[in-house]
Amino acid sequence: MNLRQLSEQLGLSQTTVSRALNGYPEVSEATRLRVQAAAKAANYTPNSRARKLATGRSMAIGHVIPLSGKEELVNPIFADFITGAGGVYAREGYDLLLSMVPLEGVEDAYRQMATNASVDGVMVQAPKLDDPRIALLQDLELPFVVHGRTAEPAGYSWLDVANARAFRRATDLLLDLGHRRISLLNGQETLDFALRRRRGFEEAMAARGVPVNPAFMHSAAMTEQYGHRTASALLDQDDAPTAFLVSSIITAIGVRRAAGERGLRTGRDISIICHDDVLSYMANDGINAPEGPAFTATRSSIRAAGERCAEMLLALIDNPSQPPLQELWETDLSLGRSTGPAPS
Repeated sequence: MNLRQLSEQLGLSQTTVSRALNGYPEVSEATRLRVQAAAKAANYTPNSRARKLATGRSMAIGHVIPLSGKEELVNPIFADFITGAGGVYAREGYDLLLSMVPLEGVEDAYRQMATNASVDGVMVQAPKLDDPRIALLQDLELPFVVHGRTAEPAGYSWLDVANARAFRRATDLLLDLGHRRISLLNGQETLDFALRRRRGFEEAMAARGVPVNPAFMHSAAMTEQYGHRTASALLDQDDAPTAFLVSSIITAIGVRRAAGERGLRTGRDISIICHDDVLSYMANDGINAPEGPAFTATRSSIRAAGERCAEMLLALIDNPSQPPLQELWETDLSLGRSTGPAPS
């Protein structure tokens, strides 16, 4: 059955049926329920082209990915976010338009999307402390949601993790265990989330009167190689760290490898706390086992964040006049086998 046949069966216009199926407010509740029941009984699936014509929308969401030569987005974290968001788009009949451009081409990509009306909204990821994309998208009047936030997060929609609080709690745990030589292996500190995590670490250290060793502070794209290379250099020093606070489980795996190569056992000779994005194919193994997960970690699902960001964006598209939607998620701190008292 197609839209015309369903419309004839109901004695309604095709536009009315299409708008009822797509939740438009000008269709009465009684008509909407009647159309939905008939469509379900007939096993009718709306044709995407017809839906676009009826709604005047492109039925697509844009993701513009700046290619900087770094690995900060082309990694399992980005893939899990896209999987979560893409599932919501597909469920609601939207396509995902992924545009990967050089850094200098980001503004042009957004302007082209707005000019061509090729998307109904855009998702912004990896915001910087002062991100020019925010003002640009506001000027273009494109609905958007930011995964993360900037230093001034007022006036636009975003979803973020409480990064500073998460790393303050993690640092407090290491300090409670007696660690004083703690290394921070952070993400790229041009990005807002990494700056917030650094601030949480520094605040916890300052509150206990423990000086931060600048030689123990590092930031880079969160790869396994970065963790291995940096931890290897630090552990070879005479006054090596006894603990590492790491911005990604991916990087933490590299730290663990460096420790193992030197005969150090995590949880006994060296402690590691990381942030775990609950990645679908890089799990913190043993999380439900009696001995606990491999890593003590602050945890927040990146896939769940992708799903929720997509839901927020579609809500803004449906009702663009509503106030900005803003959510701050707390993290769980789960104890694993990678932490223990500081060695004497």
